[in-house]
Amino acid sequence: MPDTDPAATGEITRLLDQWTGGDAEALQRVAQLLYPEWRVMAGGYFRGERTGHTLQPTALINEAYMLLSKIRPRGFDNRCEFQGLVAQLMRQVLVDHARRVKAAKRGGGAQAVPDANPAAEEVMSAEQFLTLHAALDDLAARNARKAQVIELRYFGGLSQEEVGEALGISIATVHREQRMAEAWLNRALQREVFA
Repeated sequence: MPDTDPAATGEITRLLDQWTGGDAEALQRVAQLLYPEWRVMAGGYFRGERTGHTLQPTALINEAYMLLSKIRPRGFDNRCEFQGLVAQLMRQVLVDHARRVKAAKRGGGAQAVPDANPAAEEVMSAEQFLTLHAALDDLAARNARKAQVIELRYFGGLSQEEVGEALGISIATVHREQRMAEAWLNRALQREVFA
């Protein structure tokens, strides 16, 4: 995640406090300051995807911002915690998009899509994303902290240090929780593939 200078970090903290206090315009200013970081986060979601995906990083950011602007803000202990919320919202936008793509493939009034069509590739990607989403939700039900570590590291783009700060745990604990969560998710995804 790009480094933010200390003055900007202080400004972000002040603006988040104002937003929590009911100042909707403060959220707009936070978004302007954090947009470069959000762009990196959004880009992480599309790493490894084919070009021409119907949902692009800018659209992902915009939809996540719309969701963010509709929630009732609460206090944040730090900027990393707020970024974790943004990562969760981006993931939710992608889940909703994947569900729409999958529903359109099942029928939804659309004609059958030949496998050679790029849209068919997106349906496979949507199914894979939904499988990962379900596995991550299952992990969260078993161990919320491990799921949070994965979400913040992979979807939020936070460093281990930033995850530790956001969750109030040591870097060694972040590292251990991440390794254990990755192993659990790999086993869960393997079971799903071969089921």
